[in-house]
Amino acid sequence: MGRLIYSGITSLDGYTADAAGDFDWATPDDEVHAFINALERKIGTYLYGRRMYETMAFWETARELVDPPDVVREYTDIWQAAEKIVYSHNLAAATTMRTRIERSFDAAEVRRLVSESRLSVSVGGPGLAAHALKAGIVDEIHRFVTPIIVGGGTRFLPEHLRLPLELRGERRFRNGMVYLRYVVPQAGSVPPVA
Repeated sequence: MGRLIYSGITSLDGYTADAAGDFDWATPDDEVHAFINALERKIGTYLYGRRMYETMAFWETARELVDPPDVVREYTDIWQAAEKIVYSHNLAAATTMRTRIERSFDAAEVRRLVSESRLSVSVGGPGLAAHALKAGIVDEIHRFVTPIIVGGGTRFLPEHLRLPLELRGERRFRNGMVYLRYVVPQAGSVPPVA
């Protein structure tokens, strides 16, 4: 059985993008990227909202980059091998392989997908993750904290969510970034307070 994992790179003050929508400050160096690749090898399916999907679709053509670092080539292979499900009312067609579009997020259906999956499932992007967190179906939260304060923007976690967590892993990187792995006790059994 897989696990439903919400993972993201954030500022110290908890944003995935700043007020201008920029996230270039969150670009991982090779050490962090290699660590992320090791985690992502355990993902069989990515769940995205439209905006996150449009950002991540870059990886469909990343092989065309001139002399990319090994960690970029490796992540390209990992991402392209996984299934992708995009939740969107507006997206007419997928632009990447192994991708299907769903018009609405169904927490029970996602829970079934995760329970039947040999590999884990990743929910990407704060908007879609908010639905999964509020439904109480997220098993783990992986947060990469970047040593920067951006002062506002897109929040990693939804407001008005109270959810007990257990810290199960941490790692500090040379660039000052910190990885935190939290497990949600008994995810799927009791919805969190939202």
